[in-house]
Amino acid sequence: MRITRYVRILLMAMAVLAMSAASFAQIGIGISVRFGPPALPVYEQPPCPAEGYIWTPGYWAWDADAADYYWVPGTWVLAPETGFLWTPGWWGWGGSAFLFHAGYWGPHIGFYGGINYGFGYFGNGYEGGRWDGGHFFYNRSVNNVNVTNIHNVYNTTVINNTTVNRVSYNGGEGGITARATSEQEAAERDRHISAVAAQTQHEQAARSDPQQRASVNHGRPAVAATDRPGQFKGAGAVPAREAGAPYHAPAEAGRPENNAARPENAGRPENNVPRPGNAEAARPESAGRPENNVPRPPANHAKELEPHQPATPASTGNAQRDQKYQQQQQKLAQKQNQEHQQLQQRQEQEHQRLAQQKANDARTQQIEQKHQQQTQQLEQKHTQQQQHLQQKQQPPRPKEK
Repeated sequence: MRITRYVRILLMAMAVLAMSAASFAQIGIGISVRFGPPALPVYEQPPCPAEGYIWTPGYWAWDADAADYYWVPGTWVLAPETGFLWTPGWWGWGGSAFLFHAGYWGPHIGFYGGINYGFGYFGNGYEGGRWDGGHFFYNRSVNNVNVTNIHNVYNTTVINNTTVNRVSYNGGEGGITARATSEQEAAERDRHISAVAAQTQHEQAARSDPQQRASVNHGRPAVAATDRPGQFKGAGAVPAREAGAPYHAPAEAGRPENNAARPENAGRPENNVPRPGNAEAARPESAGRPENNVPRPPANHAKELEPHQPATPASTGNAQRDQKYQQQQQKLAQKQNQEHQQLQQRQEQEHQRLAQQKANDARTQQIEQKHQQQTQQLEQKHTQQQQHLQQKQQPPRPKEK
């Protein structure tokens, strides 16, 4: 009987893992690409479908199988908790490749690379709305809201003092040069919720549509935004008005400068869809696929995680600074491995309590799902910490002659 019960639990856990593995592909761990994404396309925002939905801007994601970027449309998503806001994901140059920093839900807006996604996400914070008394209020100056259906609105003109462009990544040649503020770094330490199921399914739908690939749409996706996640057809699906910059496939894959989007003139503050600058987007023409752009399958328990090894920082030419950077990497790896052990101990204690209480299958499955979520969120946090440290340790750029 015990064996039969164990087999049933194992099968349920495998089913949960199968559903999670696909959805974790883009928001997961270790996604890196040797060349940057195209410029952000220009598009209109569809109307907000109902109260409680928050705008999540579109972004370029990476498909390792196709060796191509594809556009995940911006969409309205129901907030997973009252008081939570969405910090968009972003691409950043990590010294040898572009790394994807996953978006997340949390009580405060964190750093998203200084990318101007528009519609309230102008590179720093969020001007599109706020929570008040358990209800979300929408800023009509930057959002498409029908006041007949939604009454929680206000009007605040946003003064956007940043130079307007369509650059879609931070760092590297031509990238945004913004760095996280102390407040944004503090927001990264808040309690977070990863992209909800509707968002991951929305992303997978975009990945399965060839028209969303940069090599096909040349930076002007057929569906740039939707009124609800996954609705790629009908009146709620909005096409891009134009590409954010001229699209040119690079002569040689892996050169980040081929995707540099050069800023144009400062845009008008009231226009939440800024005009495009001159940029060149990129896609590989040859077979050189990055080796590390396929994330590991998500672990189910902390005991299954591999120990973190200190990364080797790029040489700065200064021995004292290189030694300092190496010590920082060692300290980070040590701290992260300690967190592995602490989570493993907590999970094993819960397993022991389940055995003592002779918990039923439903309760056991609930705990297994909780452990999987804890483990994946911890690894996502560790990946973001490593990426952040690598960015801080980038060698200074040589001065132009």
